[in-house]
Amino acid sequence: MKKSVFSLGLAIAVLGSACKQFEKGEGGLQYKIVKDNGQPKAQTGDLLSVNLTVTTDRDSLLSSTYKIGLPQIINIAADTLPGLYPGDYNSMFRMLGEGDSAVFQLDLDTMAAKTMQPKPDFADKYVTFNVKVNKHFKKGDLTDSALYAEVNTYFDAEIEKLKTSEESKINNYIKTNNLEPQKTASGLQYIITEEGTGEKPAAGDTVKVNYTGALVSTGDVFDTSIKEVAEKSGTYNAMRPYEPAKFAIGVRQVIPGWDEGLLLLPKGSKAKLIIPSELGYGERGDGRGVIPPFAPLVFDIELIDIIKPVAPDTTAQDSTGK
Repeated sequence: MKKSVFSLGLAIAVLGSACKQFEKGEGGLQYKIVKDNGQPKAQTGDLLSVNLTVTTDRDSLLSSTYKIGLPQIINIAADTLPGLYPGDYNSMFRMLGEGDSAVFQLDLDTMAAKTMQPKPDFADKYVTFNVKVNKHFKKGDLTDSALYAEVNTYFDAEIEKLKTSEESKINNYIKTNNLEPQKTASGLQYIITEEGTGEKPAAGDTVKVNYTGALVSTGDVFDTSIKEVAEKSGTYNAMRPYEPAKFAIGVRQVIPGWDEGLLLLPKGSKAKLIIPSELGYGERGDGRGVIPPFAPLVFDIELIDIIKPVAPDTTAQDSTGK
């Protein structure tokens, strides 16, 4: 059973709506309006900034904006577009305006029948959306460029919040976990939890490393080389091998925090690296929505082996026999 920690505000909203019965809409859609802020509802062409979690009726979390720390922008499309139908994803957001929150259950049987697509296999009957609307961008008479300029200004401010909160996230992580890391001039912080007895790698060496990476802000694992950790964290992917990573160190094949941190460790060491975004994925994140902009990361790593580069053979003669 996959669990996720939501924000306190969302948890309170969901608990407050638990006593209400779902109302039935078109296309099998069921909904509870947790809060109606009395503002105009979204119309075709409008955009909504929302925080939401998406879960299945198998108690599995599909996505959460709270994990990323950034809202999602929803485009309200015309109902006449192919593939849209009453009671679909688009219909849900037409019921909401700025400051509203709601819980929706999207009927997967109806979706499969209306779109002529196979029914998803990650749920039985419903996918549940817990939604809170932060901002309503009204199309009205605005040109598309003017509307999206408003959205970009808003989103830039949201990213700035992530940037300014990064240091406090790192400090809170260190305090909460009672850590006493060493800090380098670059801002990398590290704790050697088990010091190896071998030599340290040098730039250009190839290293073999077991690792688990997580977001400092939530503790959510986003990648690991260890199968058991992947299964426990819900990130397991049967299509990939789970084995130590192998790469050249100190030559920019990995993020700067890894290049710097691994050069500090003797072979056989285990360590925790706390990596600020400047030494990680920076202001853009990983581009997949897994690691957000300005996200500090924590890696538990084990330096298993160091492989020295093979020296060129200087004894070989050229074609003239010299």
